[in-house]
Amino acid sequence: MARFATVALVAGAALLVRRAVRSRMTSAPLWPMPSLETPVSGYGRGATVPRRVLVTGRSVPAEGVVELRLEGERLPSWEPGAHIDVVLPSGQVRQYSLCGDPGQPDVYRIAARLVEEERGGRGGSREVHEQLHEGTEIEIRGPRNRFPLVAAPAYVFVAGGIGITPVLPMVRAAEAAGADWRLVLCGRSRATIPYLADLVRLGGDRVTVVAEDESGYPDLSFLAQTPAETLVYCCGPDGLMDAVSAALPEGRTPRLERFSALAPAGGTPFEVELRRSGRTVAVAAGQSVLEAVRPEVPGLMYSCTQGFCGTCRQTVLAGEVDHRDELLTDAERAGSMLICVSRCAGGKLVLDL
Repeated sequence: MARFATVALVAGAALLVRRAVRSRMTSAPLWPMPSLETPVSGYGRGATVPRRVLVTGRSVPAEGVVELRLEGERLPSWEPGAHIDVVLPSGQVRQYSLCGDPGQPDVYRIAARLVEEERGGRGGSREVHEQLHEGTEIEIRGPRNRFPLVAAPAYVFVAGGIGITPVLPMVRAAEAAGADWRLVLCGRSRATIPYLADLVRLGGDRVTVVAEDESGYPDLSFLAQTPAETLVYCCGPDGLMDAVSAALPEGRTPRLERFSALAPAGGTPFEVELRRSGRTVAVAAGQSVLEAVRPEVPGLMYSCTQGFCGTCRQTVLAGEVDHRDELLTDAERAGSMLICVSRCAGGKLVLDL
């Protein structure tokens, strides 16, 4: 009997606590507080879950560009600006923006420009062009969205070359929403600009085509007069994004999508202690942690070297990290780093290596 009374007392107390907590939560100004679908760092739920997809279509939307149609079962939904990780046959991981229709279930479309080695290519785009054909099965991860389209009454989109891929679904979404929009579409020549005819057909005189071989660089001076409610989106080479940023009124910043993460160079030298190896290595100002550590740990895994794929993630035991990746969540950044791009914010890091 005493045991029953004790159990009843505990159960009653637990019920009162639950009611009190529920009452406190529902009266709180931040209740309900939903979990973030896309955390601050841009790394969404399920983004690292591998999925197999089949290449079911291949086309050439511009000179030097191939578009792939990927089909799979129960592919996650996505919104304009999202991208996926593509695991290539060699094991390399590359990121490509989704450029199809978000309303088309179980179908993704990506496009890749061939970048030759002498122009900075590292072999990924060549694999896409030469090895991914209809019937090829590949692994993907994502989608993630670091470049979301925010609702607004008006937009200015500026895209350079293959940078049109994340912008293309945005333009279509803006048109469907009845928003006012304008697109500046840049490229080396008209033949190298993907989806040119489709965009001109959609937007008419709202689309300004700037082919470098015809008219040089775009005139962006009109951006200085854009109203505050007009959002400016840009994706393309660094020079184009810098020009867009400079053309906006003081205090205004565009929403940018970079082709690569922040460069590891440009910081100050520091040291990295490899706790398990018992060694300390120096990292120069123009050197990544990965480059400095690899001679000491030859079997170290890595792939993209741009802070996107997560292969080189290592546990940080001590030290302050200057995170420059595009992958880790804020919680993950508290105890780890991607050593291909991130650096030390102080004088020394200690890694579990």
